[in-house]
Amino acid sequence: MTAIDGAALLTEVEAFHRRFNVFPTEAAYVAVTLWDAHAHLLDCFDSTPRIAFLSPEPGSGKTRALEIVETLVPQPMTAVNASAAALFRSVSAGNGKPTILFDEIDTVFGPKAGDNEELRGFLNAGHRRTGVTYRCIGDGGQQTVQAFPSYCAVAVAGLGSLPDTILSRSVIIRMRRRARNEKVEPFRARIHEAEGHKLRDRLAAWAEQARGFVMGAWPDMPDGVTDRPADVWEPLIAIADAAGGHWPERARAACVTLVTASKANDKGSLGVRLLTDLRDHVLVGIDRLPTIAILDRLNALDDAPWADLHGKPLDNRRLSRMLAEYVTAHNEPITSRNIKTAGSVLKGYYATDLADAWARYCPPPPESPLPPLPSTENAA
Repeated sequence: MTAIDGAALLTEVEAFHRRFNVFPTEAAYVAVTLWDAHAHLLDCFDSTPRIAFLSPEPGSGKTRALEIVETLVPQPMTAVNASAAALFRSVSAGNGKPTILFDEIDTVFGPKAGDNEELRGFLNAGHRRTGVTYRCIGDGGQQTVQAFPSYCAVAVAGLGSLPDTILSRSVIIRMRRRARNEKVEPFRARIHEAEGHKLRDRLAAWAEQARGFVMGAWPDMPDGVTDRPADVWEPLIAIADAAGGHWPERARAACVTLVTASKANDKGSLGVRLLTDLRDHVLVGIDRLPTIAILDRLNALDDAPWADLHGKPLDNRRLSRMLAEYVTAHNEPITSRNIKTAGSVLKGYYATDLADAWARYCPPPPESPLPPLPSTENAA
C-alpha cells in the first residue's frame, strides 16, 4: 500500500474548509482540521476534545462549519434536540462509534432551556475513554444497573456560551458574521459532499498508517499549557506530529492562541470574578477598606455584574456570604473585620485575608494595575 503524505493530506482538508468556512483566526483552521483527523483515531487517545462553534448572533457560519465537518469525520450523527438516552445507546451500540454533531446546542443549555443534567452528564462523561453512563434496565423488581460507554467525538454549535464543564473540555471557535469582503464558495451537498467523503476516506486510510505513531504518544506541549487545556490539545498535537511537515509548529502555535483566547473569555465562577475585581479594581495599592466603600466601588464598575445581580445590586449580606466560601492563609473563612477610621469603627476587609485566595483562584494580575480611585482614605 502506498504511503500517504499526512502533512499534504491535512493541507487538503484545511483547503476544503477554507472553500466554505470563514473562521475567525488562522488557529481555528488548524484546530478544526486536526479535530477532523483525530475523530478517525479516537481509540488511540485517553480523551477526546469537544469542538464548539459559538457566536453571539445567528448567521455566523456555525451550521455550515458543522456541515463541512460532517463530510470529513467517521459515522457522523446529526443530533438536534436528541435525548441523552438516544445518544448513549447509539455510542454503545457496538457497530463503531458515531461522531456526534450537535447543532443549536443553545436550545439545550441556553437561558431558555430546561433542565438537561442528563445530557450534560453524557457530554462530560464521554470526554474520557473510561467514561460511562449508568442506567437501570429491566422491568419492575428485575432491574439491573448497566454501564453504557459514552466515549465519542462531539462537535457542537450554538448561540451564546456553554456550561463551564463542557467549555473546559472544548476547543472553542468563536464564530462571527462574514464581512462584505469575505467570500466563500456556496456549499452544494449533491456536489461537495462527495468531495468531502473522498477526503474522509483518505483520512481514514492515513489514520491506519499513523496509528502506531499516535498510540500512546506524549507530545511536547507549549509552555504554560497544562492540566485541562493539555488534555484538550494533546490528541490534536499528536495528530500534527504524526503528519509532520509544518503541522507540528502550526498546531502548537494554534494551541497557544486558542488557549489564551479561552482564558481571556473565561471569567470563571462568580466568586472568582469577585475575588479578581477586588484585587484589580478595589483593593489596589491599599491594605484594607470598609465594606460600604467596597460595595460602592464594585457596583460602579463598568462591564461587571455587581450592580445587577438578578435585578438587585450586590449588598453587604451577599458579599459576606460569597467571600466566606474562601479561606485565608490560616484556613479560616474570609470575614469582615473592624477597621478604625476617623472617629469610628467600621466593618471591612483586609487585603492580607484575601491574598491566599487571590493566589489560588485568580488569573495573573494585569501588568499595569489601575491606580486606586481618588478620595480613598487608607486609615491605619
